[in-house]
This record gives sequence, structure tokens and C-alpha cells, in this order.
Amino acid sequence: MSAAAEADGTVSVSRDVAAPADRVWAMVADLTRMGEWSPETTGGSWRRGATGPAVGAHFRGWNTNGHHRWFTSTVVTRCEAGSCFEFAVSAGGLPIARWTYDFEPTGAGCRVTETFTDTRGRIARTLGGPVSGVSDRPTHNRRGMEQTLANLAAAAEEG
Repeated sequence: MSAAAEADGTVSVSRDVAAPADRVWAMVADLTRMGEWSPETTGGSWRRGATGPAVGAHFRGWNTNGHHRWFTSTVVTRCEAGSCFEFAVSAGGLPIARWTYDFEPTGAGCRVTETFTDTRGRIARTLGGPVSGVSDRPTHNRRGMEQTLANLAAAAEEG
């Protein structure tokens, strides 16, 4: 597992998974399942007529951190089966983040790289801590991303 952080709050974590990229991509792109591996996202549902991953598909995500609970609105921005899945997140109409999952085939399966890009402006940064209970979002997300990818790998490798 490897992790990197940029000065702008962007965080990337990679993990090798002993499963084909197509299988792991399908698991990630089904946002309704994200709560199975994420320590913060508990689930959600496709919205506005969307029934699955496609560019422009909308999703409502539910999140929790201790006693803090909130929901986000998500729109899929990239959807390339087996290669890349990306979505933009907003809350209360304010941009929050862009999440990108890149999949690279390896000899033993694939390498998954999860990237969090902070897109919050001043208002969202100010409100984010009290709403989510997280004051240092990049550090918190790095830990969560490592756990997410470990849980995803375990599920994908089971078959």
C-alpha cells in the first residue's frame, strides 16, 4: 500500500489487489455498495432516474463519523469500465470533493489508486468540521482510504 498527499489537500492511496480490474471496478462503481468497505460512507441510492454507474448519473450518499451524520449529492464524471471511476461530491449545493478510482492491471490482478481532491471553498471548509466532526480532512481521509482499499481488496479477493 502506498499513500501520497499534496499541499492542496489531494490525497492518493494505492493498493495491489489479487483480482481482475474489471471485477474490482464493478464493485467500486456500484456506489450502493460503498458502505461495505468504507469506514465513513454507510450507503446511499441512485437518484434522478439513474440505476447504475454512467457519466452524469446522480447518487445520494450517507455518511457517519461517530455521532455526526450527513448526506452528500454525487454526480459521476468519469466512467470507464475496468479503468477509471470518478465522481464529484457536493453538500448543500456547495462543492466538496472529487473522488477518483484508477485501475491498472498487474500480473497478479490490479493496482487500485483512490484519490481524494478537496474542492471545498471557504464556506464549505468552515462548515465541514462541525458537520462531519473532522478538522483535518486530508489526514482523516488517508486513514479511511487505506481501510477502504484493504476492505475492498479482501472482498474482491474472496471472489
